[in-house]
Amino acid sequence: MACFFRRRIAAKLAMTLQQPEEAFTAALSAVAVFKKQQTADFKLSLNTLRLNGVLPPSGDIELQAENLATQLKQDSVVEDVSAERGMVLFKVNRQLLVQKLLEPFGNGEDEKFGLNSELFDTLKRGTTLVEYSSPNIAKKFHAGHLRSTVIGNFIANLKQSLGNNVIRMNYLGDWGMQFGLLGAGFGQFGCQEKLKKNPLQHLFEVYVQVNKEAEHDDGLKQAARDFFRQLEQHESQAVSLWQQFREITVTEYQHVYKRLGVHFDIYSGESFHQDQAQEVVQQLQSRGLLKTSEKGTGVVDLSPDRDMSSVSTVLRSDGTTLYITRDIAAAIDRKEKYNFNEMIYVTDKSQMNHFHQLFQILLAMGHSWADRCQHVPFGLVQGMKTRTGEVVFLEDVLDEARARMLHNMSQSKTTKEMDNPEDTAEKVGISALIVQDFKGPLQSDYKFDWDRMLQAQGDTGVFLQYTHARLCSLLRRNEGLEAATFDPAVLHEQTGLTILQHLLRYDEVLYQSAQDLQPKHLVNFLLKLCHLIASAHKELPVKGSPRDVAQVRLQLFRGACSVLANGMRILGITPVDKM
Repeated sequence: MACFFRRRIAAKLAMTLQQPEEAFTAALSAVAVFKKQQTADFKLSLNTLRLNGVLPPSGDIELQAENLATQLKQDSVVEDVSAERGMVLFKVNRQLLVQKLLEPFGNGEDEKFGLNSELFDTLKRGTTLVEYSSPNIAKKFHAGHLRSTVIGNFIANLKQSLGNNVIRMNYLGDWGMQFGLLGAGFGQFGCQEKLKKNPLQHLFEVYVQVNKEAEHDDGLKQAARDFFRQLEQHESQAVSLWQQFREITVTEYQHVYKRLGVHFDIYSGESFHQDQAQEVVQQLQSRGLLKTSEKGTGVVDLSPDRDMSSVSTVLRSDGTTLYITRDIAAAIDRKEKYNFNEMIYVTDKSQMNHFHQLFQILLAMGHSWADRCQHVPFGLVQGMKTRTGEVVFLEDVLDEARARMLHNMSQSKTTKEMDNPEDTAEKVGISALIVQDFKGPLQSDYKFDWDRMLQAQGDTGVFLQYTHARLCSLLRRNEGLEAATFDPAVLHEQTGLTILQHLLRYDEVLYQSAQDLQPKHLVNFLLKLCHLIASAHKELPVKGSPRDVAQVRLQLFRGACSVLANGMRILGITPVDKM
C-alpha cells in the first residue's frame, strides 16, 4: 500500500535532514499517471518543506532539489531518486510495488485498502451528524431534492469509511403556513379514498387547487390561517390530519430512498422544534440579543458595528417564529441529544446566507461548537425533464433512467443473460445520475443531459458499472486459478504497473475528499482507473498465459475490481456484477 512506501521515503528524508518523519508525510504525494508513460511513483514538494521551515525559505529551489536528491541514496525500497522543477522524485522497487499493493486483496483486507493511511491521522474523528435530503411533506419528491440526497449520502458514506460514527438525519419540511393551506384545502377538495390510492399525487393536486383558489378567495386564505393556528395550538382534529399527511409522506419517500440505496437513522422535522423555538426567543431576549425592528419584527443584529445594517429576523410581528428560529432550536437540541463533534448541512446554495446567519447567532448565544457546523452548498440542475412534462418528480426520473438503460442494454451485443435485467438497469441508471451529478464542483450548476449521461464509453456511471461487471466476469471465468501466493517478478509490463501507480493515489484522493467534501476527486480517480483497466484488458490476457503470469494478472484485476467497488460504494453506487 501507499503508506508503506510513504513511510519508508519519509524515514529516509528524516535521517538525511535530521527532522521527524511527520515533517515529510504531507509533502510527499503519489505522481499522477498517464497511459503507458513511465513516471516516478512519489514526488516531494520542496515548497511545502520551505513553508514549514524544514528547508531555508530563500535560494534557488531547483538547486535545493538537486542537492537533496544527490544526498538520498538508493536502497531496497527506493531504486531511483531524481530532481525536477523544484521537486524530488522517487521511483520504488518494481517487485516490491507489485507485492505490497496486491497482497491485501483476497485475504479479507479488500475493504480496508487505502484506509489505514497515516494521512488520516490528522483528521478529527468522532460523531458526525449529516442533515440531507429534507423534502417537504405532503408533496411528491421533487427531482430538485436529488442533489441534496446523493451528496449527503456520499458525505455520510465517506465519513463512515474513515472511522467516524455517522448519524444520517432527514429534516423534513413539516411545518409552516403551507400546512394551513393544505389542511383547509383538504377539507374542501380532498378525498380519503384517493388519498389511500395515490397519496402524494392526491395531496399534490389538492395543494395546486387550493393555491389557485386562494388567490381570489379571502375566505379560503382565512381558513388556512385558522387551520395553522389550530395546529400551533395542538387542536386534535388539525393535528390528526397533519399526522396522517406526515406518515403517508414518509412511507412514500422511503420507497424512493430504497431505490436510491439511501437510508436515514433519524427522520426529524421543523414540527419537533416549534416549542423549543419559543425558548430560543427567550434566551435571545435574556442575553440582550433580541431587538425590535421598525416593522415590529424580532431581529438579531449581526452587523460588525452593531448599527442594525445586517439583521436576521427570528420573530414575526405577531410573535410567531420563523424557519431560522426553528433551525437554532434544532441545532441546540441535536448537540444536547447526540453530542456531535461536527454537523454538516447539505442544501442548495441559495441558503448560504441562512446558514451563515444561523452559525453567527449560535456563536453569539455562547455555543462555541457552532464553529464545527458546516454548510455544504450545491448548484442547480438545469433541464432535468422527462418526456412527459415540466413538473419533474424523482420517481419519474428514476423510471425513465431505468427504461432508457434497459433499452440501451437490449440493443447492446455485449449484454449478458441476467436474472433480473430491470434491477440491473435501475442500478446502472442511478449510477449514471450520480456520476453526472458528481463530476464537477458541487457549487456549479450543470445541464442535465440524458444521452451523454447514459453513454457506455464516455466518463459516465455506465462506464464504471460496465468496467466492474467485466472484471467480475473475468474473475468468475478464472475461478480456481487464484493462488495463496503470487510471483510479483512476473508482472513487469508498464500497463499493469501504471494501474498500481494509480492505486498509490487512492488514500490521497479520499483524504482530499474528506478535506473539502467534494465527490469529484473520487469520481475522476475511478474513471481514470477504468480507462487504465480497459488498456490492461487488451494487453494483459489471463487466458493462455503461463500459470504464474496468469495468477499475478488475475490478482491485479482482483485488486482493481475491489478498489473500484469500494470507491463506488462510497459514492453511493451499488456495483453490478453482470451487464
